Amino acid sequence: MKKKKGKSKNKKDDLWAEAKQRCRLNMEDIRMAKEMGLNPRSIIKNIPSPSERWKTPVKIWIREMYEKRRNNKIKNVQPNEIGKTNRHRRSVN
Repeated sequence: MKKKKGKSKNKKDDLWAEAKQRCRLNMEDIRMAKEMGLNPRSIIKNIPSPSERWKTPVKIWIREMYEKRRNNKIKNVQPNEIGKTNRHRRSVN
């Protein structure tokens, strides 16, 4: 018996819709979360309870984490080495 691919996609979409509603996320927040590889269950698990006032709301948490990863990614990129090309090599005829 084969599984239908549409069923798992619908379940995942339902979880994202639930995360969007419960965490008050917009489409940009969901895009950032998906880009970072987060899944909707982990987002829902990180909703702060009333006793966890030290936790930031999920919406802010996603944005801060996205910016931090984006900044780290930019810092790790090496600048292009201008002037170091293969034009000085001799061609063998």
